[in-house]
Amino acid sequence: QVQLVESGGGLVQPGGSLRLSCAVSGANFRAYAMNWYRQAPGLQRELVASMFSGGYKNYADSVKGRFTISGDNAKNTVYLQMNNLKPEDTAVYYCNAWNDPSNYWGQGTQVTVSS
Repeated sequence: QVQLVESGGGLVQPGGSLRLSCAVSGANFRAYAMNWYRQAPGLQRELVASMFSGGYKNYADSVKGRFTISGDNAKNTVYLQMNNLKPEDTAVYYCNAWNDPSNYWGQGTQVTVSS
């Protein structure tokens, strides 16, 4: 069974940085498309960043130039580096591993950007 465990969320001031981690167990993350989603109160869950097995990465327009998705093969962990955070980045962030028909989710980690 594949398990995803996120960590690294917290409270940060506007302009600050956070790095989220997604520890993957039960499979090698490179076998999946790894995604970070976020969901703010009252809004739908949105795709923030994706990383594919061939190395291709994709970002939502709202985070391009500020967020970076990466992976550490030795630790079997995927990261989301978030810089220049804005209040509108406040949300619960979820790690996702997808390889049709398999689709796994972590429990989420709260990110709050506020002064």
